[in-house]
Amino acid sequence: MSDELSKLRTFVRDSRSEMIALETLLTKIKALAPENGGQGEFEKAAALTQWLTEHGITDIQRFEAPDSRVQSGVRPSLVATIPGKSDDFTVWVMAHIDVVPAGELSLWNTDPWQVVEKDGRLYGRGVEDNQQGLVSGVFAALAFVKNGIVPAHTVKLLFMADEENGSKFGMQYLLREHDLFRKNDIILVPDGGDPNGETVEIAEKHVLWIQLHTVGKQSHGSRPDLGKNACLAACDLALRLHALEQVFDKKDPLFEPSYSTFSPTKSLSNVDGINIIPGDDVFCMDCRVLPCYTIEEVMAEVRRRCDAVEQQYGVKIEVTTPQAESSPATPVDAPVVKLLADAVKKVHGKTVRPIGIGGGTVAAYLRNKGFQAAVWSSLDETCHQPNEYCIIDNMIADAETLAALMLG
Repeated sequence: MSDELSKLRTFVRDSRSEMIALETLLTKIKALAPENGGQGEFEKAAALTQWLTEHGITDIQRFEAPDSRVQSGVRPSLVATIPGKSDDFTVWVMAHIDVVPAGELSLWNTDPWQVVEKDGRLYGRGVEDNQQGLVSGVFAALAFVKNGIVPAHTVKLLFMADEENGSKFGMQYLLREHDLFRKNDIILVPDGGDPNGETVEIAEKHVLWIQLHTVGKQSHGSRPDLGKNACLAACDLALRLHALEQVFDKKDPLFEPSYSTFSPTKSLSNVDGINIIPGDDVFCMDCRVLPCYTIEEVMAEVRRRCDAVEQQYGVKIEVTTPQAESSPATPVDAPVVKLLADAVKKVHGKTVRPIGIGGGTVAAYLRNKGFQAAVWSSLDETCHQPNEYCIIDNMIADAETLAALMLG
């Protein structure tokens, strides 16, 4: 191990309390999208900018996507730069600063917006998704700044808005409005992984969100014969769409689960009383489809099943797709995959293997534009769950790995 890498790793390991403090600061700020009743990332981006500046990372650019739904009028993303010996390509480490809502508070053992440290873990909303990756990247970069070590290539930390709701005001905005990336850049997204940090995600299933609005005829609960029960039709439709798993039934061991999934999820309120046959019903599906199928062929089958339900129940079904994303895979031998594998091997003596995932990350948007991106971290995957936690030692170990990647 080189003297420089040893210094970087020592700095990271000695920064345990400071890493916990940054997690604590970020968790207190509810960076929720307006879809989730929040005001976006404005306050959290400001706090992060101040923290970075006070700790010596001062080259920070701010990119603001207009959004009239939030009080500030903008959804900010940040780019912090650490100059390297060479600028022929950039090493990117990118994390998102927005989080999902806490959900049912009774399921939490602690206040989700206050970090609690217990048994080597930090509990709180966002501590793993995606603040673990954010903090790991920050302290890997900070190790260079504090030790006066210049990375082999320019390092940029990207802190994105709006990842949890489709990235319209985050990565999609940045790719459309700003020329930030080059095709030979090394792009790592620490927003997915496994508990041991031994898998690197190079491919994603298609992400297909479907909203289904069933329109029938309302009637009294005692006279269903006079109505057209939109809820009943919707329930039948949900089962028929869930059964698409038997139609699009191919398997790919690169992914876990290895098959396409079609899951009913969100359901909107329809009527206020139990004794009312609903004439209107809305529910949603979250579908994660293997790349061997196209979104178009899936949607064609969805429409056929909607037509069958319409005919059986005498209702009308309106179909919209809040999100429909697909992307090519990053090659197994891409430079980002090789350099990451070398860093993990050098620091932890582990061998990583490529995988695909069902969850969508910003890597998909980058891959669609021809940029080779990889997703990696050491996670227990408690994101979006009650009692979300981050293992402190994993956060430190990931920062050591990122420092090795940045060192080159």
